[in-house]
Amino acid sequence: MKVVIADDEPLARERLRALLAAQPGVEVVAEAGDGHAALHACAEHHPDMVLLDISMPGIDGMEAARHLREFDPRPAVVFCTAYDQHALSAFEADAIDYLVKPVRPERLSAALARVRTFAAGRGLHATRDEQAGQQRTHLCARLRGSLRLIPIDDIRYLQAEEKYVVVHHARGEDLIEESLKSLEAEFAERFVRIHRNCLVARGEIVELRRTADGHTQAVLRNGGQPLEISRRCLAQLRDTLRHL
Repeated sequence: MKVVIADDEPLARERLRALLAAQPGVEVVAEAGDGHAALHACAEHHPDMVLLDISMPGIDGMEAARHLREFDPRPAVVFCTAYDQHALSAFEADAIDYLVKPVRPERLSAALARVRTFAAGRGLHATRDEQAGQQRTHLCARLRGSLRLIPIDDIRYLQAEEKYVVVHHARGEDLIEESLKSLEAEFAERFVRIHRNCLVARGEIVELRRTADGHTQAVLRNGGQPLEISRRCLAQLRDTLRHL
């Protein structure tokens, strides 16, 4: 069993590494000090399990677990934290187990047994279920075996293109394998639909411009080519912009 340890405290990682060394058939393939580094380690090493702290700087353990749902194969997540009040949220995030620090060897052994049972019975290819009411702060783009995390605040617009969505953001553009419909549902307060294939950040639209051929376009704050607005979306868009 390949394991990634993610914890922002070096002493906590050292203790977990020592506990895992005493477990047969377990190999620690990487360590990470935050959620961002943990996702990169998982993209590189394809672990069977991630021991994931919840309270970490930047991307915390809960959000990292939601991004791990997109991985194929998806690693089993075992949360490891000093606080037990997150237990319900942890299992809603599809965690296999939840360990409270200081981790006892017998509890770690039991968690590993659960992961093995999960892997044998269901495989590590569980389908993704969106977690209602919890928004991500980043989108995750896969890049030739690595990944890029794109802050939601940096995204200017999202455009569907065949089976992908192109994320246009402050540093360029990336492809993600998510549907525009699911992104609209998750980030309804941040993005507005202007076309069946396009969502735009509400703060990006500075003008609705009518063209000579009778079409309407959205002019964006950060420049670039104006985007076409469909007739179906125009009335709702105007109403939305009036209330910004």
